[in-house]
Amino acid sequence: MNEQAAQQNGFDWRRVAALGIATITLAVIIGFAAMLLSLFLDVVADFFMQFHENYQHAVPSEVAPMRRLISVTVGGVVAALVWYLIRRNQPAIVSIKGALDGKKMPFWKTILNVLTQIFYVGTGGSIGRELAPRQLGVMLSQRYQGLVAKVPVLKIDSADQKLLLTAAAGAGFAGVYIAPITGMLFSVELLLKKNSIKNIAVSMTMSTIAALMGSLAKGFSPYYLVLDTHFSLWLLLAAPVVGPIAGLFGAWAKQAFAWAQAKQAKGKALLLTMPLVGLATGIIAWFFPEIMGNGRAVAQSAFLQHNESLLFFFIMLGLLKFGITFFTLYGGGTGGTLTPSIALGSVVGLVIAAGLSCVMPGVEPWHFALIGAVALLAASQQAPLMAMFMVFEIAHLDSSALIIFAATVALSSATSKLYLTWWTGRV
Repeated sequence: MNEQAAQQNGFDWRRVAALGIATITLAVIIGFAAMLLSLFLDVVADFFMQFHENYQHAVPSEVAPMRRLISVTVGGVVAALVWYLIRRNQPAIVSIKGALDGKKMPFWKTILNVLTQIFYVGTGGSIGRELAPRQLGVMLSQRYQGLVAKVPVLKIDSADQKLLLTAAAGAGFAGVYIAPITGMLFSVELLLKKNSIKNIAVSMTMSTIAALMGSLAKGFSPYYLVLDTHFSLWLLLAAPVVGPIAGLFGAWAKQAFAWAQAKQAKGKALLLTMPLVGLATGIIAWFFPEIMGNGRAVAQSAFLQHNESLLFFFIMLGLLKFGITFFTLYGGGTGGTLTPSIALGSVVGLVIAAGLSCVMPGVEPWHFALIGAVALLAASQQAPLMAMFMVFEIAHLDSSALIIFAATVALSSATSKLYLTWWTGRV
């Protein structure tokens, strides 16, 4: 009678307890899994290139060019074999969107898919690694919910099942990048698209615990090193220029990456395309090692620029990074596009800084690189809050950056939305 009365009054203690236990349990499990993925990436990079990536050494420039070439080529061959084998038979690999729609993610195929993504990035493959921990988090959440379904006290209410999946995706990201606010926003803003106290509380709790677990392996060092964490209010003048331009480039990047994924190589063609993509990446990396990996090297190099002396070098770098990431997806690769978008945005910011140097003397190019990175990321993902706080958190910036980011992101998101709406209507 008491339980029925509680439910009639709009409060169900059993449901709250089950949700709370699931949140904490999954946070610990996903955080531990994210930590293992980070360590696996380090092991792969060390084995193939003897390269230890961190915010002080983001570019594998000290690795011999031939070793870079062999590493990513072998990475392409291995990735091709694994992806071909796990994709050729049922059950099919299920995406995060598919899981949110009720499809079950196969356990071992998801594990192999996730490890292959991390492996390919570790060998120097040009794709984001942030998709892997998100997929792993969602799969683990599905498994947990399936295990407790027959335990009345722990059974998750149908209204909370999707929330636990999206929170798990955000926690996976937070555990790798040590960015709990971004993890929460990924869950609430990008996946759930529904703001409530419960959604924020569950997602934030899970992401925070996962980030603490992940920090056991990576510590709390910034992912990107910047020359100064403070942003002058004068940089607000850059928002009306950077916002719309980065918004358009972000929309184009979103369309290009989506097209590449929709048309990507399948079946036995994958056995040819991915090794060729790996070989092409290695040849380019012979001269431009910055293009290897998830985009951190390009962005980090841009975030340390004092002047425009290397402008044409960075334009070339941006074009090559976009091209090889596009062909990685088109060639059959699976991976994220968040960090590649940050890399592209940083180059757009540097170009704009060079153009404005005559009207804004003393402008620091690296400031524009950061602003451009946030703006293009927001536009390409259609997630302004997540983009703002992702760069803010992983670069350990001062709060003065937020007002600059907010103004720029508002314009870039609006521009990209208007363009994409116009394009959809046109098509």
